[in-house]
Amino acid sequence: MSEFFKQVSRRKFIVTAGASASAILLKGCLGNPPEAGGGSASTSSSGTGATAVPVANISPDQKPETTKVKLGYIPIVEAAALIIAKEKGFFAKYGMPDVELSKQASWGSARDNVEIGSAGGGIDGGQWQMPMPHLISEGLITKGNQKIPMYLLCQLITQGNGIAVASKHAGKGFGLEMASAKGLITQLKSSTPFTAAHTFPQVNQDFWIRYWMAAGGIDPDADIKLLTVPAAQTVANMKTGTMDAFSTGDPWPYRIVKDKIGFLAMLTGEMWRNHPEEYFAMRGDWVDKNPKATKALLKGIMEAQQWLDNFDNRKEAAQILGGRNYFNLAPEILANPFQGVYDMGDGRKVDDKKLAAYYWKDEKGSVSYPYKSHDLWFITESVRWGFLPADYIANGAAKAKELIDRVNKENIWKEAAKEMNIAAADIPTDTSRGVEEFFDGVKFDPAKPEEYLKSLKIKKVAI
Repeated sequence: MSEFFKQVSRRKFIVTAGASASAILLKGCLGNPPEAGGGSASTSSSGTGATAVPVANISPDQKPETTKVKLGYIPIVEAAALIIAKEKGFFAKYGMPDVELSKQASWGSARDNVEIGSAGGGIDGGQWQMPMPHLISEGLITKGNQKIPMYLLCQLITQGNGIAVASKHAGKGFGLEMASAKGLITQLKSSTPFTAAHTFPQVNQDFWIRYWMAAGGIDPDADIKLLTVPAAQTVANMKTGTMDAFSTGDPWPYRIVKDKIGFLAMLTGEMWRNHPEEYFAMRGDWVDKNPKATKALLKGIMEAQQWLDNFDNRKEAAQILGGRNYFNLAPEILANPFQGVYDMGDGRKVDDKKLAAYYWKDEKGSVSYPYKSHDLWFITESVRWGFLPADYIANGAAKAKELIDRVNKENIWKEAAKEMNIAAADIPTDTSRGVEEFFDGVKFDPAKPEEYLKSLKIKKVAI
């Protein structure tokens, strides 16, 4: 068995055990998952009285093959477009009134549920960290390594994440630049290693910790301890001292600050401005069977993303998301971060709309469109840390690009955008967003992923 599969096997146990424990906490904090997250299109189950949008006059050639689908989500701001599309009636508007949103106890639960599909009591798709759709398609994180083709259909959000650090480390050099904290972490290594948690191994929130640490000269595999903790256990684990840092989406980092048990060392939007975060993806067989329903779902999500990017709507969005059937928390925990306003918890204040979460359009252009160049960065980072073999990036990343072409269905996004008369200027003409630059000056050129890997001082791959 390869080291990759050993890691996945060990971490599956952590996630499964964590999911069992988190179910109790989730019931108290977020509702009892997994469960339907919303009521009918005309009634807001969150108690906010959201008004449904009238069903559009759908032409026969666009009428969905089915009105029913079951989508999984995790209660963090990345899920906002799915919830708003349900609660504001945007799914119903495009002929999908019977969308069921199912709250997942953990990312491991979401993976397990998409494996069995809604016919087996699971889900048809939903919200995902990257590159989970690719790993599931390759059978790298599924039971028995079963390959379950997934189709990535749109990006849900940029930014909206942070890394929180326990209060006991305040004033010890923890910030965007980590070089000044390196001495402390080295000192802790020989006794009680600095422990940083994420919500699932080898995906987004693991990568943010790794990049942040490595940029400061800290090897995340040798100098600290990494573990998997479901988002809902964040506050409890920080209180008990079982972890020193946590990487996840709002509202959890801010909850740690509000509960005065930690501070925000940095926002991921500071590390990589307008970075891709989480995505909407479905089982490939569901999409192949229901191509018109797939586009109807996309249209509902895209309209919700546009609604969310009107900052005047974000107070209402916080009310809806904070409802007991969704996040079950005080709306003010969401309201300020939604406006780019953060109390970092250590005396620093951030008030910058450019660092808020975006759903439809940010400084670099489209948020919703799934750029293939972003898929390639996540796969390149997977190679960097030994999660995928180096041959994915060899020969001009031929193997990675073949996988991306199988999973990323940006063409379906474009078809849906044109059918709903999205302005041509808002429909990207290139599958690459171009060269990306990080806070430490490192650049990722999608045309040269091997050069990016060579430029990185800390990595597990020999290149």
